[in-house]
Amino acid sequence: MSTNKLVEPATALPEARELSSFSRRKFLGYAGALTSLAAIATACNKNDDDNDGVNLGSGDPGILNYAYALEQLEAAFYAQVVLTPYSGITGPETTYLTDIRDHEIAHREFFKKALGGGAIQALEVNFSSIDFSSRASVLGTAKAFEDLGVSAYNGAGKLITSPDYLLLAGKIVSVEARHAALIRDLLSNGTFADSTVIDANGLDKSRTPAEVLAIAAPFIKTKLNASNLPTS
Repeated sequence: MSTNKLVEPATALPEARELSSFSRRKFLGYAGALTSLAAIATACNKNDDDNDGVNLGSGDPGILNYAYALEQLEAAFYAQVVLTPYSGITGPETTYLTDIRDHEIAHREFFKKALGGGAIQALEVNFSSIDFSSRASVLGTAKAFEDLGVSAYNGAGKLITSPDYLLLAGKIVSVEARHAALIRDLLSNGTFADSTVIDANGLDKSRTPAEVLAIAAPFIKTKLNASNLPTS
């Protein structure tokens, strides 16, 4: 089974659920540090949809829109996973994947709120290559998304100029890494931190926005323009 349409039941929304290990209310407590971001992003809104695609913008607002795009993708994926459970899913797996869904929705809503009028539009996803009835397909895709997300935040860290925003990104990437470790162990016990993601120095992979968006592109129908994002 495959679908491109995200359907979120009311109980999936952060406002309706107390998150088990990542409280949205606590995370949004940091939103005060982002008050100026919404004003800057709105005043410099370059996110209009033109022939070059939806422009993510520049500077810190651009990096946060980049993160917002990735969180939209992950939230849409896990919402569909929970809505249409794969064959043979266990009780613990349902709990784990529901918790991850709620975390990703919280991340998505955080960025949307922080960016205000400067936030990019809701993206259209393409999950036609995913068989949501298959455990291997779902968990394999989850592994790819989580590993990609960790490498994306690692690569974006050096591009963020505000210490407050960098701190927030660090809090999110640590949660994404927990997701990645769990999904990896569901697929193959003991692979939570193997050599495919951790190098000889004990450091995780890092990817540039261009690299990340190229990998994510098959799953996002909406064309994105990252040409104004900082590169150093």
